[in-house]
Amino acid sequence: MSSTFVANGCASNGSEVTSPAITKSVDAKQTNSINKPVQFLERIFRILVEEKVITGPQDVRNKVINFKYPHELQQLLDLPIGEAPTKDEVLVEACQRTIQYSVQTGHPQFFNQLFGGVDQYGLAGSWITEALNTSQYTFEAAPVFTLVEHSIVQKMLTLVGYENGDGIFCPGGSVSNMYAMHVARYKMFPEVKKKGMRALPRLVAFTSDESHYSITKAASWLGIGTDNVCKIKTDERGRMLPVSLDEAIRNTKKEGGHPFFVCATSGTTVLGAYDPLDAIADVCEQHGVWLHVDACLGGASLLSRRHRHLLASVERTNSIAWNPHKMFGAPLQCSAFLINEKGLLHHCNCAGATYLFQQDKFYDVSYDTGDKSLQCGRKVDSFKLWLFWKAKGDLGAEQMIDNAYESARYLTNVLKSREGFQLVMSEFQCTNVCFWYIPPCLRGKEKEATFLQQLEKVAPQIKEQMVKEGTMMIGYQPLSHRGWPNFFRMVVSATPAPTQQDMDMVVSEIERLGQDIQLET
Repeated sequence: MSSTFVANGCASNGSEVTSPAITKSVDAKQTNSINKPVQFLERIFRILVEEKVITGPQDVRNKVINFKYPHELQQLLDLPIGEAPTKDEVLVEACQRTIQYSVQTGHPQFFNQLFGGVDQYGLAGSWITEALNTSQYTFEAAPVFTLVEHSIVQKMLTLVGYENGDGIFCPGGSVSNMYAMHVARYKMFPEVKKKGMRALPRLVAFTSDESHYSITKAASWLGIGTDNVCKIKTDERGRMLPVSLDEAIRNTKKEGGHPFFVCATSGTTVLGAYDPLDAIADVCEQHGVWLHVDACLGGASLLSRRHRHLLASVERTNSIAWNPHKMFGAPLQCSAFLINEKGLLHHCNCAGATYLFQQDKFYDVSYDTGDKSLQCGRKVDSFKLWLFWKAKGDLGAEQMIDNAYESARYLTNVLKSREGFQLVMSEFQCTNVCFWYIPPCLRGKEKEATFLQQLEKVAPQIKEQMVKEGTMMIGYQPLSHRGWPNFFRMVVSATPAPTQQDMDMVVSEIERLGQDIQLET
């Protein structure tokens, strides 16, 4: 075709034919299209700054929570999704209300959970991860994040002392603990992968009576059965008794059960106890049982030369769960599962999906780590930790952990000498501080028959007041197997950095809220 024609601004020979007016119109549309998402995100960022969510330590005069009951929130929030698109202005208002009525975990008086707020580095890592929106299963899909995860896993393996180890980031510590039980079963009975539980004897797992409930859930999920989880007695500080463990394993064998898994804990959820890993490892080696340690809370102590002794002999364990989003303060969720035998995770979990894990790729496929995971799509959780940790360095991380411990010890000492407060035990191994507040109306009545029944009501009533006023958030719970009524569990995390002033305010606020409390008889 020798002639040239123009249609929609294009010549038949492929050259572009446009007028200045058309070019200007197209450029304007492109600019508006590009700017609109940027403008929306900038507006959300400004709200986060104005609401003091991301501007560092918050003023204690601000509320931890602007509490509303569910039916009140239903009226305040426009939750239904309609057929027509929603305007940006409405969405911005929805985001603002979401922030206003959410818990401010970065507030200096938020001690309700085993985690706290985030800093600018961890948050930046989270934003980058979300913006790139990829999955951590192959080098092909996540080249940088694959190397980041490998680097962080190697760093953590070195701290634990696993010389030939492996690891993976999981969606929470409960899943990490399930991985441990799953791998332990495969290690002892590899045929379970093909033949299932019918080919196995009755398997029995062991954990302390202070351990996390995820061990029982893992036994349920894996078909082992919750009746086959044996709870081991603990000492007065909440630590597993190795002698009781040995006795329980021997009794299980006599009854025809097959011991296969022991879960020790480094930093129990309530009392913060560290089980004696060396003595427990002796028992496990003697009986040929896999030893896992749930260090979701206490694993951060490995970052401190002053406190890593709490996990002495951790290198003798077979696996460990460690949540940097807890004491250390990386953004949620950030949970690592580490194992001391390279290749075992892959052999246990691999399925060889040929649409993902082709063996004839043009790069080294050993970097395609996704087949050692139980998941297919897997969120990138390593990068925010890497950026957070790299910003601090090992020395900065150590100072953070030491400060958290020092703050917890300071609070413990204050409570020992303060009228109306009683510690559940004299010292705590971790950064958990557990105590009762005895209001004036109960003082001097400790020997009365109804005292414990009345004390049970104190923490819930004070908690209700502090949440409704928004001044502070601290958890509470009973320990029924110890005969302890409801008590406060104060958890000190490294992020944001706690101060002695923060600890003093906890004490004075509980006194204020509980001073005039009246209990029905």
